[in-house]
Amino acid sequence: MNIKQMESTYFMPTTKRVDLVVKKAKGQFVWDEKGKKYLDFFTGVSVCNLGHLNNAVVKAVKKQLDEYAHVSIHYYAPVQMKLGKELAKKFGGRVFLSNTGAEANECAIKLARKYGHTTGGRYEIIAFNNSFHGRTVMTSAATGQAKFHEYLKPLPPKFVFADFNDIESVKKLINDKTAAIIVEPVQGEGGIYVATKEFLKGLRVLADKHNIVLIFDEIQCGLGRTGKFFAFEHYGVKPDVITLAKAIANGLPLAATIANKKFGEVFTYGDHGTTFGGNPVSCAAALAVIKEMSPKFLKNSLETAKYLYAKLNDLKKKYNIIKEVRGIGLMTGIELSIAGKDILEYCLNKGLIVNCPQKTVIRMLPPLTITKKDVDAAVKILNDAFSKVK
Repeated sequence: MNIKQMESTYFMPTTKRVDLVVKKAKGQFVWDEKGKKYLDFFTGVSVCNLGHLNNAVVKAVKKQLDEYAHVSIHYYAPVQMKLGKELAKKFGGRVFLSNTGAEANECAIKLARKYGHTTGGRYEIIAFNNSFHGRTVMTSAATGQAKFHEYLKPLPPKFVFADFNDIESVKKLINDKTAAIIVEPVQGEGGIYVATKEFLKGLRVLADKHNIVLIFDEIQCGLGRTGKFFAFEHYGVKPDVITLAKAIANGLPLAATIANKKFGEVFTYGDHGTTFGGNPVSCAAALAVIKEMSPKFLKNSLETAKYLYAKLNDLKKKYNIIKEVRGIGLMTGIELSIAGKDILEYCLNKGLIVNCPQKTVIRMLPPLTITKKDVDAAVKILNDAFSKVK
């Protein structure tokens, strides 16, 4: 039985896998079982932001594994405490560590609901059309895409949806039951839509005026992806609660919900918990990630991003099937006038891994370590792909 037969026989059919069997990965490259080399401009959905098997991360993981792999959160794990301190210092507040982005958002929603309950019996949460916040039933309910609600109804109440980048649509939804607003500064799964400064500043004003918890979901756009450690740093707007995951441990499962001083003490003993959250091995990896993401490193990634956008806009001028190139930092979307499936398949065949989060949007999430040479190689393949379908 080959590997594809094993998948179809033993796994629930929840994922349409790409026809690629990964043998190894290092840096910005992936190799399949036949030894073919691919330039990875997807990084496991913005997980390996430092590249595959980053040396500093691998070293930290091995060192921690020599000590122990897991202890309950009932006890003190020094590496976990150190990570909590670093994250709290960066954001200002208190931290809860979990495993996945959905868990981080679940924690944030739970915190907001408790705060609302204790301040007038408020429970309603404003989210946004085209958003994505996770795969649990609760975070699916918070996701503004109908396709994620199939077979889950009745969904947990009460999530209401405004339009992204439309502050007036938010104002219309606020009432005496509104407890929180949850928003992605960049909608990743929605197709790489970037919030405007005016919009996020408007949300901050509304949250302050109505004593509403403002939650930024930076699970995909945080941790250097936009060229800043936190995406909100581009805006001069700070949320009350931020959620992180994906790239935080560069390939190991870890997530964080961080609340500022006001909301960091909403939970008390027994309100929330986790078995594996804050796993010492993942925490060791995350400490290495934070150290690697220096201001100089992030500045270099922004320079590469500028080069990438220039090249992609050259393609836009050349091919009328490209409607728009958008994004921020190394988080890029190419909107097409046609379905992107054939483009994706051509790229994969030629050794470039990209993705379509929406039918007509090509998403590029390369490692922050890529060079201009890598950009040239990727753009050449894209150019060839567009020339085949124009």
